[in-house]
Amino acid sequence: MQAPVIVMNTNVERETGRKAQISNIMAAKTVADVIRTCLGPRSMLKMLLDPMGGVVLTNDGNAILREVEVAHPAAKSMIELSRTQEEEVGDGTTSVIILAGEVLAQALPYLERNIHPIVIISAFKKALDDAVKFIEEISKPVDIQDQKEMLNLVKSSIGTKFVSRWSDLMCELALNAVRTVAKEEDGKREVDIKRYARVEKIPGGEIEESKVLDGIMLNKDVTHPSMRRSIKNPRIVLLDCPLEYKKGESQTSAEIMDENHWNRLLQIEEEQIKEICDKIISVKPDLVFTEKGVSDLAQHYLLKANISAIRRVRKTDNNRIARAIGAIIVNRLDDLKDEDVGTGCGSFYIEKIGDEYFTFLTQCKNPKACTILLRGPSKDILNEVDRNLQDAMCVARNVFFNPRLAPGGGATEMAISVKLSENAKAIVGVEQWPYKAVAEAMEVIPRTLIQNCGQNPIKVLTQLRAKHATGNYSYGIDGEAGTVVDMHEYGIWEPSAVKVQTIKTAIESACLLLRVDDIVSGVSKKKSGGAPQPGQDAEGGEGADLGER
Repeated sequence: MQAPVIVMNTNVERETGRKAQISNIMAAKTVADVIRTCLGPRSMLKMLLDPMGGVVLTNDGNAILREVEVAHPAAKSMIELSRTQEEEVGDGTTSVIILAGEVLAQALPYLERNIHPIVIISAFKKALDDAVKFIEEISKPVDIQDQKEMLNLVKSSIGTKFVSRWSDLMCELALNAVRTVAKEEDGKREVDIKRYARVEKIPGGEIEESKVLDGIMLNKDVTHPSMRRSIKNPRIVLLDCPLEYKKGESQTSAEIMDENHWNRLLQIEEEQIKEICDKIISVKPDLVFTEKGVSDLAQHYLLKANISAIRRVRKTDNNRIARAIGAIIVNRLDDLKDEDVGTGCGSFYIEKIGDEYFTFLTQCKNPKACTILLRGPSKDILNEVDRNLQDAMCVARNVFFNPRLAPGGGATEMAISVKLSENAKAIVGVEQWPYKAVAEAMEVIPRTLIQNCGQNPIKVLTQLRAKHATGNYSYGIDGEAGTVVDMHEYGIWEPSAVKVQTIKTAIESACLLLRVDDIVSGVSKKKSGGAPQPGQDAEGGEGADLGER
């Protein structure tokens, strides 16, 4: 008998066919089960210890999965989903994982009945197209200028989070920040939260003291104690160059024959700094920010001219200040002109909060950048408030771009489920069953909301299904009590962009994982009990290797 031919390395683990598909589905379900309790206003928090020993307390799907280390490739791909959702629309990170896990779980019985994965995928794709069209039908437009409507909308995002107790305050913070940063140019709307809405977290005080500043705040103090610390309507110059003696690029050596030459060298240094300061003083500023250093001599000249200086400002902060006060950042002092001076700031002052000094530039005339000041009892709580606020700002931003709302509280998902179940009856052939499976999978969102409230899912879901069967698409689950309510009265609406993105991401990723029929995972030498790899010492580190370099 001929010996078997081994093509692949014997050191790898390999799963093929049905086994690989079932393994992927199980991994996806496990990830979904981890964060199932984090959905809705009655959600539980997860407490995670990161490798550095820091504690993360959160119920944000993305933040949890970011900290969890997994080995299975399908589970990694699921974790990627919540990250995509976070970057794309900022909300719905928990829903997307639960939905993807459920869609895959619904596909399992059909795989076991030997329906080909491609047939299942084509049915899923059809269901996705119909679901997206249906969301458009049941969503309603929103007026983005109406403060009350917008606040209600952001509230739906914050209501499920840790900060729901201060939801009115947080909604206003998020909305004001997005309104401040929103900018229209040539009919194109730009809302860059990441770059121009900075969140400064200062432990201490109460959460109620948090506010959006109409300007910028920095963790800096003036360079010289005698400089002015409070200026009304300051003229501000922003620099990207050092106010120090210019040294040679590489090592410069100078030969000095007598003492006068040495004195002259020192004198040249002073003259150069005086020249730099004179150029600044010529535009009559009250305040100078630079990204680089300020020498003692320069401080002295600026102090004589009654100018306050702040040094080593971060580039991102400098860009925000420029946008808030209407200044232009100058790279060479020779190019400094009067137009470069920022005059849009109403008040500059320095305040001591806790142990540190903070610079405030407030009362800006038309700030297109802002700082959100968060106060709170501890660092962990502030981090969680920050995460929730980012979600709320993303929701507000999405509505600016796509001002349509879909009913929340699982109403949209239930409506899609009922609609797809009806459509499934008209589909001929095997595809009908996987198509119907998507309809059943959609029910997972309202079901999880009911379970997290401790209610009976079968009873409440039957009531909800009965409402939707008669065409009442706005009925959903009251996340606090676990009962059926009309969303028109209850007032929970979500941006339709978030809903569409959630369903698209979940179903497309399920299709992707169903297509996999072979998993090959390479096992490292250490696991198979072999000798350590070259370049590593016996402990498996690279100590010996590094020591020789």
